[in-house]
Amino acid sequence: MANLVRLSANQLLRSGIVKSLAKNPRLVKVIVPIPRAATIPSLRFVNTSSKPTQAQASASSPVTQQQSSTDVAETKYWISWGFSDEEEWLDRLLAHLTFFFGLTICIILSGAIFCYLPDPKCRDWAQREAYLRLRYREDHGLSPIDVNLIDPSKFTLPSDEELGDTEIII
Repeated sequence: MANLVRLSANQLLRSGIVKSLAKNPRLVKVIVPIPRAATIPSLRFVNTSSKPTQAQASASSPVTQQQSSTDVAETKYWISWGFSDEEEWLDRLLAHLTFFFGLTICIILSGAIFCYLPDPKCRDWAQREAYLRLRYREDHGLSPIDVNLIDPSKFTLPSDEELGDTEIII
């Protein structure tokens, strides 16, 4: 039953396209004709009539070399990448160039450059400097952190009476 619904929908779509092409002949250049067998891959078209179809009649007739070469040129279908609707080679070239420059150059190369940039916030420098100062202080017999790191004369601390019962968290 589902195949019948698909078949009728496909026939309605095909007839709608034909009607729209009859109204606007400029669309004939844009729309690529689709063969009937390629539109619904899950269906097989079975003919139960005893009359020979057009395909059977043409298969029995002799074909000349000139006719076969023109048929091959007309039946060559091409799915565009969307860069050129008129020329296949130009469409393919522009698609390949766009994907090469878009993916390879922009994404991969810019990612590699970003990974190898120097440290913008100087985190590595600060850690390296801390290790150098710590080693210097240990080599000279000083404590790792000086008690008077900031000169006590530059600031005033409140007295114990001013603090009262205030909890001091260190």
